Amino acid sequence: ARGGRGLAPPASPGDAEAAGGPGGSRLSLQCAGRIPEAGAVLDLLEKCPEHPKKGGFPVVVFEGLDATGKTTVTQSVKNSLNGVLLRSPPPCISQWRTIFDDEPAPIKRAFYAAGNYILASEIAKASTQAPVIIDRYWHSTAAYTIATEISGKVQDLPPVHDEVYQWPEDLLKPDLVLLLTVDPEERDRRLQRRGLEKTKEEAELEANSLFRQRVEESYRRMVNPVCQEVDASPSREEVLKTVLQLIKNHCAL
Repeated sequence: ARGGRGLAPPASPGDAEAAGGPGGSRLSLQCAGRIPEAGAVLDLLEKCPEHPKKGGFPVVVFEGLDATGKTTVTQSVKNSLNGVLLRSPPPCISQWRTIFDDEPAPIKRAFYAAGNYILASEIAKASTQAPVIIDRYWHSTAAYTIATEISGKVQDLPPVHDEVYQWPEDLLKPDLVLLLTVDPEERDRRLQRRGLEKTKEEAELEANSLFRQRVEESYRRMVNPVCQEVDASPSREEVLKTVLQLIKNHCAL
């Protein structure tokens, strides 16, 4: 798998080998021997250009916990800007998501990190034609990795300026990242209304408030680019208006 910090942010020095570089490559090759789908993911990754360049149209990422409104907002923004909507992991590998979700953490992380690099090549192509709206990207991989690897309270997270919060140098960078937030009670109400089966992460977020706090704080510590918070509690129309104004101001649309 592609090297550098990008293939999965190490939350601790001991986790670095699983993050990428030679150790990450060995891990990925071992996975391919045991998990046929891992070989397919690696094949797709190998076909991606090493350093894809962004086109002339803006690239805007939406991050946030489940039930903060990402699906609704990203679709609305895509329609408003006549843009292209992409998701992570991309459709070409998302069919194998449940398989990797049941694997040990380093393998699972490698899958999502590889998905970011595969997605980057799609972003590069799409951004030559229209604005690109993305439902989750690298910041999600990083925030959940850090929150999983570091137990305890928010104070136990790596310090604010630690390199784990830095965007990978070899990954295509968006123009703007917006973090949708709602208070925990409202998010729980939305989840109950949806009535969908919870992911492992969602179950953990619900059962463990400290885990949720670590995820949210990790998002807030991301830099280059930072996550700009947007209160997604108001009506859909109000949230969309706020988001479009931020995009207009930042991306000169």
